[in-house]
Amino acid sequence: MKYTYLGQSGLRVSRLCLGTMNFGVDTDEKEAFRIMDAALDAGINFFDTANIYGWGENSGRTEEIMGRWFAQGGGRREKTVLATKVYGDMHDPYDGPNREAGLSAYKIRRHLEGSLRRLQTDHIELYQMHHVDRNVNWNELWGAFETAVHQGKIGYVGSSNFAGWDIAVAQGEAKARGALGLVSEQHKYNLLCRLPELEVLPASKALGLGVIPWSPLDGGLLSGSHRHGGAGRRSGERNERFAQVKPQLDAYGALCDELGAPEDLVSLAWLLANPAVTAPIIGVRTLEQFERSLRAVELTLDESTLKRIDEIFPGPGGDAPKAYAW
Repeated sequence: MKYTYLGQSGLRVSRLCLGTMNFGVDTDEKEAFRIMDAALDAGINFFDTANIYGWGENSGRTEEIMGRWFAQGGGRREKTVLATKVYGDMHDPYDGPNREAGLSAYKIRRHLEGSLRRLQTDHIELYQMHHVDRNVNWNELWGAFETAVHQGKIGYVGSSNFAGWDIAVAQGEAKARGALGLVSEQHKYNLLCRLPELEVLPASKALGLGVIPWSPLDGGLLSGSHRHGGAGRRSGERNERFAQVKPQLDAYGALCDELGAPEDLVSLAWLLANPAVTAPIIGVRTLEQFERSLRAVELTLDESTLKRIDEIFPGPGGDAPKAYAW
C-alpha cells in the first residue's frame, strides 16, 4: 500500500480509503469484519463512516458494527485512522427540534458523544461536516470543534460536499482564530462528475485540504458491469442516466480493453493520478470487491492514456477563474 499526508496535516493515510456505507445495510456484520480485517492486512489504515449510516431509523448501525470490530482488540483501533461525520438527523427524540439536519455547537457536542459511544472509542482522528450549514456562524462551529480537539475527542476537522467558496470562508475564519482549519474535503468526483475541477479541487489544493472522492465509480456506472453481464442495481433514474452516457462508457470500455485493465480499476487509477486527490473511497459490499480494488494502487496511467480519457470524458474546461474568463 502507498501512503500520503492528509491535506496540510502531518497524518499519513493510505491512498485508498475504506468506505463503510454498506455495512449493516447490504453487508452483514460477519462480512464487514472480514473486509475490515483484510483492509488492515493490506495496509489500508484509513476508514470512513458517518453517524447516519444504517439510514433512517437504523442510523448509527454502521458505527456500532465498527465499534464491535474495534472491541475485538488486536490493535484494530490503534492501526485505524478513523473518520466519521456529523450533520444528519439521528432520530433521537431528545434532540427535539434540533433533530433536523444541520450543524450547531449543540449538535456537534451531542452527536460526537453518540459516535464515540457507538464506535467504542475515546477519540476520532477526522471529524467531518457531512454538509455545509450556511445558517450557522463559523465562530460557533470553530469554537465547538476547537473544544473537541482540546478535549482530545477529535484530531482534525474535515468537510464534505462543500462548495469552493465554503472552503475558502471556513479557512479564512480558521486563520483569523490562529487555528489549523480544515484538512480534507470529501466530495463526489469521478470521470462522469468532473465539475469539482472548476472550484473545489483548486481551492482545496491551495488552502491545504486533501480531497477524498466519494462515488469514484458513479454508483457502478464506471465499473464496466454493463459489458460483463451485470447492469448493477439501477433505478429508473439511473437507467435514464445510463442511456445518456452509454456511448462514453462503450468508448471507455474499448480503451480499457486496449490497456488490459478493467474499467473500475482504471477509474480509481485516474483519480489517484490527480495530485489534489488524497484517497478515493472504495465503498465495497463484499470481500471479493475489496480485494479487487487493491490493484488500483499499482496501476499507472501514462500521459497519452490520460489524454484519451479526457477525450472520452471531457472536463469542465479548466480551473477557476480561467474557465470562466480568459
